[in-house]
Amino acid sequence: MSTAQETEQAIAAAQQAFPAWARHSPLKRARVMFRFKALLEENMERLARLISEEHGKVFSDAVGELTRGLEVVEFACGIPHLQKGEHSANVGTGVDSHSLMQPLGVCAGITPFNFPAMVPMWMFPIALAAGNTFVLKPSEKDPSLALALAKLLKEAGLPDGVLNVVQGDKESVDVLLTDPRVQAVSFVALRRLRNTSTRPRPPTANAVRRWVGRKTTAF
Repeated sequence: MSTAQETEQAIAAAQQAFPAWARHSPLKRARVMFRFKALLEENMERLARLISEEHGKVFSDAVGELTRGLEVVEFACGIPHLQKGEHSANVGTGVDSHSLMQPLGVCAGITPFNFPAMVPMWMFPIALAAGNTFVLKPSEKDPSLALALAKLLKEAGLPDGVLNVVQGDKESVDVLLTDPRVQAVSFVALRRLRNTSTRPRPPTANAVRRWVGRKTTAF
């Protein structure tokens, strides 16, 4: 298991890699995503078998999960268009409106055991394509797929430090949720992590996005 210190080192690596990665043009970042997409397609069977062996879901379900994640990678390939921003002339007398899309910095993702490929790929492809760096903390119950995806991204040309995988437990989660260098956190989690995430975030933190299970009293 990664310690708190090792998690902090992963955040430091992401922070150090951020300025250079953010300076890459959206087109260059999109090309990395295109190569990553091709590698995912080439390695689909191997990745699906890894999910089946470690998680236990049947092969067809593993392929389906990877396919859904691949759809997000395909969307991230369009980042040059998505980051264009907007301009509206004369929104008021003598007033024009502009929007500028800029990366936040270091982002983090905390993902569950049930979808070791799909949920991480909901998060890091778009974050990376937009110019952010990322620290991924997969479930300790099936950690291998996250490492396999990171290796494919490295092969696709992603620079060192842009994506970091931390194999930790609650100790690592606490660091990711409280370190002021982490500008945004996304996670899918159970109640105990949901409760942890309601703790005050550092004043520099921009966003926390939570997907958590709910039960309705209507049933």
